[in-house]
Amino acid sequence: MSNIVVVGAGAAGLVAAIFAAERSSVVVIERTSDGGRKILISGGGRCNILPSVTEHDRFVTDSPGHILRGMLRAWPLTAQRAFFEQEVGLPLVLEKKTAKLFPVSNRARDVREGLIRLARRRGVQFQYDTSLIGLRSISRGWLIETTRGKIETRKVVLATGGMSVPATGSDGTGLQLASQLGHVVHDTYPALTPLLAECAAHASLSGVSLGVRLRAKWRGKSAVASGGFLFTHRGYSGPSVLDLSHLAVRSRISGNDQTRRAVIRIAWTAKDPDAWERAFVDSAGLAVTTVARHLPRRLAEQLLREAGVPADRRVAELHRRERTALIEALTAFVLPWTGDEGYAKAEVTGGGIALDDVNPQTLESRRQAGLFLCGEMLDAFGPIGGHNFAWAWSTGRTAGLGAAKQD
Repeated sequence: MSNIVVVGAGAAGLVAAIFAAERSSVVVIERTSDGGRKILISGGGRCNILPSVTEHDRFVTDSPGHILRGMLRAWPLTAQRAFFEQEVGLPLVLEKKTAKLFPVSNRARDVREGLIRLARRRGVQFQYDTSLIGLRSISRGWLIETTRGKIETRKVVLATGGMSVPATGSDGTGLQLASQLGHVVHDTYPALTPLLAECAAHASLSGVSLGVRLRAKWRGKSAVASGGFLFTHRGYSGPSVLDLSHLAVRSRISGNDQTRRAVIRIAWTAKDPDAWERAFVDSAGLAVTTVARHLPRRLAEQLLREAGVPADRRVAELHRRERTALIEALTAFVLPWTGDEGYAKAEVTGGGIALDDVNPQTLESRRQAGLFLCGEMLDAFGPIGGHNFAWAWSTGRTAGLGAAKQD
């Protein structure tokens, strides 16, 4: 009988195995042939390991917020960085432009391989190409049913992830089993996913990229995001869009009435309405030329069209209605989104196992003794920029230490 089995060799599972192995024998089972595939694709293959600062208030959960904050603080960012640099042997560098920490090598593969090497050094055994089928409590611990047979173990750490980017091996099996074992699982949904526009409303702007500020509102909930915005052939992407996409997705899931979906407004520059008024007063040229001094030309032309302003209209000749419509398009443009890319391109899964269903000090289930839960399975996610890795590393460590405690 194994002492501890970790199910899942992703970010949270690898860290759980590493820390559990400090005190106990550990076996990791993983459905893919190599594990850590989300690590490999993160940050465009560079892997933004950590943010420079943890923004607790930007995490999303339907569970009590104080529990989430406590879990994040259990392993501060300074200690996480020290772990990667000193234990994993992976020097990190802060990219000032994005406020993210990357490996100096700029290779996501180095992150995954470094974690696996450290786990092996600590005696962790890996069993790849092994899928979880069933999980049940027995007198001496747990019986795990897999595609390669049955495994008996004293304790189990479930780190199977959610349902985002299924091509990497995430299929929601762990969430289903957790529900069957009596846990409260909040409704899941794709989060940090690109948005779509029916008939590709702005396909002609594909490739245009700029920094913006977005505001989203839906059913009394609101969110604000700033950062990169990208027009695509199918809709909209970029960090600012991804960070607000959960409200759009949840409003879509709630019903088919387009009028009741999340409203997302965009300020294309840092200028407020008064600042644009002053810019127009100071300009003697064409309206489109004035706007194009602050925005990409193609976008400026599109915004004038949507505001009903003729391309040859001079600023001094703008009618009151045209000026009002143009300033609104520049400072509070309503994004005409109609759908989203779903789990296929979602960075993470929203919803999941209720945080008050686990002991925050150990991440042991309050419903099933000897079962520990961590990572994306739990009901929490953060914004783009390494925050979700910080969550995975922190909860993985807590679950691994918890499982090994007094083992």
